[in-house]
Amino acid sequence: MTRRLVWLLLALTLTLAACGTRAPRPAPETPAATKPAPAKPPGYVLKRGGGFYQDDGPGDNPPDNLDAIPNAVPRAEPLHRFANNPYSVLGRDYVPLRAGMPYRASGIASWYGRKFHGQKTSTGETYDMYGMTAAHPTLPIPSYARVTNPANGKSVIVRVNDRGPFLHDRVIDLSYAAAWKLGYIGSGSTYVEVENVLPGQETALAAAPARAAEDPLARVVRTEAPPQTPPLPEISDARGIYLQLGAFSSADNAEALRSRLARQLGNLGERLAVRPGGGMYRLQLGPWADRDEAHRIADQIAELLDFRPVVVQR
Repeated sequence: MTRRLVWLLLALTLTLAACGTRAPRPAPETPAATKPAPAKPPGYVLKRGGGFYQDDGPGDNPPDNLDAIPNAVPRAEPLHRFANNPYSVLGRDYVPLRAGMPYRASGIASWYGRKFHGQKTSTGETYDMYGMTAAHPTLPIPSYARVTNPANGKSVIVRVNDRGPFLHDRVIDLSYAAAWKLGYIGSGSTYVEVENVLPGQETALAAAPARAAEDPLARVVRTEAPPQTPPLPEISDARGIYLQLGAFSSADNAEALRSRLARQLGNLGERLAVRPGGGMYRLQLGPWADRDEAHRIADQIAELLDFRPVVVQR
């Protein structure tokens, strides 16, 4: 065997040995099978209480120090032209108080955050969840109130520029910032004491603790279910079947309630509409295929809002 052949055989042997010890190439990855999204249950399903606040919260860029946001400073302002008219929501009639009337109440306060941020309030102003504002069913708009959390002794002063809340156990709805300063963001609601504040009174009130409710309505809210009120009358027309949730003499108030309820009712909120007629602005939900479907949806809303809407035909 020639020397050249020996070298060729040696080179071949080394090559085969190297191939035998080389790690095998990994098999190309195949994308994992994606699990199909669960189908949505048929129909509309509403959750009762609490869940509305659990999925609300701060926006993407909250202020660095919410505790440093100053209280609202009471000042003399003209009353809104329409937001202080009597109105009806969820089967109850509301008559806003006259400016300057003393008001003290206690009950449950809730809060509203990013779901309403940037929406219109009853005054037509844009809601700012980081402002010191509040919604109240009957305090004059605009006006000012001191809200105290007796559990921790914290107080805030807010400017009332919106209507609500309309659940039977709530007395006031605070902005996210105000609720943060009172320490109940995580729970969604808490027991508070509310007292209206006139310009120049805020210094004197700061030195005196808020007293328990003297407002008869507040006592009802706190201790027992409100009396049943007769439903709004049916409207006979031939344009469809609806559920009626409120009636206002002000278009702004009707639109503000529509905006609020649209977020509480989820997909159902897309069917809310304000319909003018006879000098009133009615908030209605629909249309529905027939009365059976309308009554089924009314049952779901009754579970959520403690109020059964009236079935009306337009």
